[in-house]
Amino acid sequence: MKNIAILTGGDSAERVISLKSGQVVYDNLPKDVYNLYQIDIQGANWTHIGTGTAIDKNDFSLTLEGEKIHFDCAFAALHGSPFEDGKLQGYLEMMGIPYTCCNGYVSALTMSKHNTKMQLAPLGIPMAKSVLLRKGHPIDTGELLAMDLPLFVKPNTHGSSFGVSKVKTADALLPAIEEAFGFDEEVLVEAFMPGREFSNGVLRVNGEILVLPITEIIPEDEFFTFAAKYEGRAKEVTPAEVSPELTKQCQQRTRQIYEALGCKGVVRIDFILVDDTFYLLEPNTIPGISPASIVPQQANAHGWDLSTFFSVLIQEALR
Repeated sequence: MKNIAILTGGDSAERVISLKSGQVVYDNLPKDVYNLYQIDIQGANWTHIGTGTAIDKNDFSLTLEGEKIHFDCAFAALHGSPFEDGKLQGYLEMMGIPYTCCNGYVSALTMSKHNTKMQLAPLGIPMAKSVLLRKGHPIDTGELLAMDLPLFVKPNTHGSSFGVSKVKTADALLPAIEEAFGFDEEVLVEAFMPGREFSNGVLRVNGEILVLPITEIIPEDEFFTFAAKYEGRAKEVTPAEVSPELTKQCQQRTRQIYEALGCKGVVRIDFILVDDTFYLLEPNTIPGISPASIVPQQANAHGWDLSTFFSVLIQEALR
């Protein structure tokens, strides 16, 4: 039986979500196929959840009851730093351990909303106008307001909608930027696009790209906030109730972005539909994987339960 390290926890505000994701993976992977170990990554402290035993970072092993356990694969159930931003991947590669997500370069690139847009811009993928701000640098509010209100203000390298604001008045702009700087050294100010929100999961199976059914997100709030994502304050319709032509456009764009960025594992790509065109919002290289999360809903619509879905990710990483 393969030994699987479920890497969870992390150092960011998304830690609480990661711990839940790690538990979902542990609960749903078949125990008769895999030996499962949840590993809490917190700063330099890497410990086995359950016994508190420290991981030996010299060879990424765990010793339990005198037995030294080496891992065959690392399952990515850690949102934010240090996995979704690419820091852990280099270590795992040096240890010769496959993992279920994008490599370090792609993860670091996509963690930056701004750099992702710069990478994809030459491909003609529709995206909102935006301006990148850096902490300590002067802010030209005139340039920002020229994109017209309302504006979205987002930490550039943070997920789960932490620090995101929809700014409707000029007076609210600087306080929103200040709040976002509380989460990041860089802040992205983006033009508002009126439209419907959609999300699409994509992964490789036996080396071939598989695009899952798409989901429409109908938030109770004004956008897909933390509460909408994790506290049920959004209606999600999977498969989305749109025309076959729009479904095809979204799935083709999802495939194009996944290939262009060189992604691996499962990635969720978020869009906004303006008139009849899907605009990219952002890719998520370690998307939420609780049963209520979007990608598991899509996997279910594809005909997989969580056990099958998670097993496919491990098989692909080992392949």
